[in-house]
Amino acid sequence: MTDFPTLRTVGLSGILIQFADHYSDSANRAALTFRAAVTDASMPEVTETSTSLVSTFISVDLSAAKPEGIIDQLETLLGDQDWYAAPLPEGRTLWRVPTLYGTDRAPQLIEAAEAAGVTPEQAIEELSTARVRVLNIGFAPGQPYMSELPEHWNIPRQQSLTKSVPQGALVTAIRQLIIFTNASPTGWRHVGQTAFRTFRPESDTPFALSPGDEMCFPSVTEAEFNSIEARDTTGDGGAERETI
Repeated sequence: MTDFPTLRTVGLSGILIQFADHYSDSANRAALTFRAAVTDASMPEVTETSTSLVSTFISVDLSAAKPEGIIDQLETLLGDQDWYAAPLPEGRTLWRVPTLYGTDRAPQLIEAAEAAGVTPEQAIEELSTARVRVLNIGFAPGQPYMSELPEHWNIPRQQSLTKSVPQGALVTAIRQLIIFTNASPTGWRHVGQTAFRTFRPESDTPFALSPGDEMCFPSVTEAEFNSIEARDTTGDGGAERETI
């Protein structure tokens, strides 16, 4: 049985610190918080840091820097506190993204509600008041995987693919939510539609979201959504943001 956290070199490109072998809130918290601590430590050899669901990757040119010295620093930092219980880093962003649930713009809400064992009205209430954390960015540029919804939202993916959901689609499966970066086929159920753009190549910060950010998806009417969609030029899709 592996004792976590573990630390290992990845070729000559850097060092991976893994906090678990599967997702949990505490392991994700540890990865996010440890990454912030490495950044704050200002190690000159470190060129970049990133996180996955349960790990932190430290980019270091190990052909130029001695691995032993970097590893010693990281092990000392790992021993400084209980990273699994540490408060999440400050300076993250909470996004409140207006969302149109159901209608022909998000046609699988009823199906998803049935799979979760709730009425469509309950589904909208639960999804529109949930506050979820961005766990990881992947599959498409800037596309977030967010978790976790209540246990009854642990609904399976579809057995067949939806041919395409549009950019900004809010989809759900296995207690997670995703906003789609681009129109794409998916096995996840399309429950809401946003005008939020996760990837903004024209911007100085092309990825709108970062792991550790949090999101809410308050419900709006079709008329309100159409108005937001028509007037928004920022990519925020009418979203409010707050530093947390």
